[in-house]
Amino acid sequence: MGTRHRTTLVAGAGGFIGGHLVAGLLRDGRTAVRAVDIRPPGEWQQRFQDAESLQLDLRDPDACHRAADGVDDVYNLAADMGGVGYLTSNQARAMLSVLINANLLRAARKRRVHRYWYASSACVYPTDRQTSAAVSPLREDDALPALPDGGYGWEKLFGEQMCQAFTTEMGLPTRIARLHNVYGPWSTYRGGREKAPAAICRKIAEAELSGRHEIEIWGDGEQTRSFMYIEDCITGIERIMDSDVARPLNLGSSELVTINELVDLVEEAAGIKVLRRYDASAPVGVRGRNSDNTLIRAHLHWEPSTPLREGITRTYEWVRDCLVRER
Repeated sequence: MGTRHRTTLVAGAGGFIGGHLVAGLLRDGRTAVRAVDIRPPGEWQQRFQDAESLQLDLRDPDACHRAADGVDDVYNLAADMGGVGYLTSNQARAMLSVLINANLLRAARKRRVHRYWYASSACVYPTDRQTSAAVSPLREDDALPALPDGGYGWEKLFGEQMCQAFTTEMGLPTRIARLHNVYGPWSTYRGGREKAPAAICRKIAEAELSGRHEIEIWGDGEQTRSFMYIEDCITGIERIMDSDVARPLNLGSSELVTINELVDLVEEAAGIKVLRRYDASAPVGVRGRNSDNTLIRAHLHWEPSTPLREGITRTYEWVRDCLVRER
C-alpha cells in the first residue's frame, strides 16, 4: 500500500498572510492543502484551484474538528483583527478569537496532528516598554510580566500560553511566531482593517491618480515601527514550523522607521510629493516598536532581510494597479 499524501490545514486562509501561505505550500508541492476561512471563498484575498477551500466558523468546536480531520499539520492564522483603527474600537471582538485557538488546539490534539503553528503578534509586548519612538528592540523574554497592547494583545498572549500548556501537558508539538507588522501585495488597503503600509500606499496612489497631492497621517508621523515584507514572513513561518524551537520567536524586520519615513519611501515609489495633514486625534497605538532578532538568528541562522524600500515599492505598485482597475 502507498503512503497517504500529507495534508496541511491553513486556518485564516482567506486573509492576507494565510493566502500567501497557502500559495507557498501549493508551490512547494509537498503537501495537500485544506484552506479554511469564515468568509466564503469568493471573498478571500486570493483564490486557489488546487486547495480544498472550506467556509467554516472556527469559533465552533464542530467546525474545528471538521477542519482538522485527517490533517498532519495545522497553521492557525485565523483571528478577528485589523490595523490600529479597527483594534482600538473592537477589543471584545478581537478577544473572542481565543475561541478559535482553544477549539482548534483541542481538535488538533484529538486528531493527533504532527505539529501546530500559532500566529501570535508583537502586540503581546508590554505597552510600558513602547512609550518612546527611540524604542529598544523587544526581546522575547520582555513579554512577561504582562501588559499587552489592548484586547488583541491579551488574546494573543493567552493563545501563546495555551499552546505551550498543550505541549507541556498534552504532548501536542506547537510552534509560535510573534509577527511584527507584515505588509505586501494582497494586503487589505481600505475598509477600516488596513494597516499603515497599505493605507499609506492607497492614500498616495489616490493622490497621484487624482492629481490632489495631499494626504492625512494619523498622529504626528514620528511614531516608529518595523515592517516585514510578506515573502520574508512566509519563509519565517515555514522555518519556525520545521524547527525544534518550542518557545515563541519574534518574526519581524529590525529596520526601524518613523511613519514619516515610511511616507517618504511611498512618495519615492510614486514619484510625487504630497502635502501631509496630521490628525492628532486619530488612534496610533504604541509610540515605538521594533523586533529584536537575536533569538531567531541564533536558532534558525536567518532573519527577515527584504529592505523596506524594495518591499514598499512592490506594494505601492500593486495597490496602485488595484485602484486603476477600480476606476
